[in-house]
Amino acid sequence: MTAEDKTRLAALLDTSGDFLRDEHWREREAPLFEDDAADSVAQTAMGAGGDSLETIAADVRECRVCGLCGLRILPVPGEGVRQPLVLVIGEAPGSEEDERGKPFVGAAGRLLDRMLASINLSRTTNCFITNTVKCRPPGNRDPSPQETAACAPFLARQIRILRPAYILCMGRIAAQTMLRTSEGIGRLRGKFFDYTPDCPLDNAVIAPIPLIATYHPSALLRDANLKRPAWEDLKTLLAHIQP
Repeated sequence: MTAEDKTRLAALLDTSGDFLRDEHWREREAPLFEDDAADSVAQTAMGAGGDSLETIAADVRECRVCGLCGLRILPVPGEGVRQPLVLVIGEAPGSEEDERGKPFVGAAGRLLDRMLASINLSRTTNCFITNTVKCRPPGNRDPSPQETAACAPFLARQIRILRPAYILCMGRIAAQTMLRTSEGIGRLRGKFFDYTPDCPLDNAVIAPIPLIATYHPSALLRDANLKRPAWEDLKTLLAHIQP
């Protein structure tokens, strides 16, 4: 149990005792606690300062930095395995993702799952899937630069903790955001870039992460001619994973 959990439990017990005694709350100095050893070890494994994917998800739910929080049904922090082989980054949640709080669960998500499966990847075994923006922009419009900037710290924290071996960007917005460029997806797709995380874990030097971009699954649903080049991009990724 963490020191914070112990403090909250002690406060609850004191308040309950005061109420049962005479229904009057008494002010008292908060006791000092320390984390249990097991919790300290777990926090070290989570990341710098005890950060964790669960903490990030909770912070996303509480975030009020941009206006999307007032328009969403559910935020979509992301899901998948820890220490993934591939971190898949999309643009923003759509309507079905907004309703379920999970990334890529609509028609484009089902296509993404098939695309990943074609190169032996899956959100349940070796991938983590998230978006540059964690809340749905109204009408599925492109997220604004301000909205992307508001969510950037969440994505940076996720990358710090996950430390993926590869990053796969799905579509123009994700690729431009990660590479900080205005180049179109046609020029960015199908080749590797070195991505250096913004916030190294514990100030350690983290080697650049190979990043590759391809077309967003929703683009493939609109234009079947993009399926062939997208498949070539996936094969390029697979060739690096399994040389």
